[in-house]
Amino acid sequence: MYYGPYMYPYQNQNPNYVNAPMYNDGRQSVNGTFPNQTEFTHRFNSFRSSNGGGNMSLTDYGSKPFVIDINEATKQNNTFRTALWTGPHLQVTLMSLQVGEDIGLEMHPDVDQFLRVEQGQGMVRMGENKANLNFERNIYDDSAIIIPAGTWHNLTNTGNTPLKLYSIYAPPNHPFGTVHVTKADAMAMEGVHDNGNSRYIW
Repeated sequence: MYYGPYMYPYQNQNPNYVNAPMYNDGRQSVNGTFPNQTEFTHRFNSFRSSNGGGNMSLTDYGSKPFVIDINEATKQNNTFRTALWTGPHLQVTLMSLQVGEDIGLEMHPDVDQFLRVEQGQGMVRMGENKANLNFERNIYDDSAIIIPAGTWHNLTNTGNTPLKLYSIYAPPNHPFGTVHVTKADAMAMEGVHDNGNSRYIW
């Protein structure tokens, strides 16, 4: 019988913890990727999936290497907008829209945007002119929405539960660590902070 070293690939076995290192000094360790069991236990217990009885820490982890169960993080988020990862070229934010709430008509002149719905349903409208949003689609769980730079757009929750989604901006559109608990907070804060990449019509 052949016996080889047992290599427990933590990063492939359980994707529900955050920032688990994938390599140890450039080499895969034969004892796993964590230097010791205590560190593994601490990280696993701190960042396990909400299905496992705990909550993930939803904060801005940018711009270091990062792994998270994005579905669980998105569903756990109850804020209008929380930045999850902000780097020099890309940003991930989590969003939750209440029943009947919308993001607000907006356009990012120099930012491409990707949205993914993880829970709920809604309507997305887009167009080259804010007065003529001629592109309309119903969106549901697992819908992906691509918004090219310079396109006016709005997304409205048309369901009877919160609409949970995440957004990827390239380049980033909000300051590092952005948290907008409500849409009113977002309107007030964005009115103060204008990074030149967005135009909001609220």
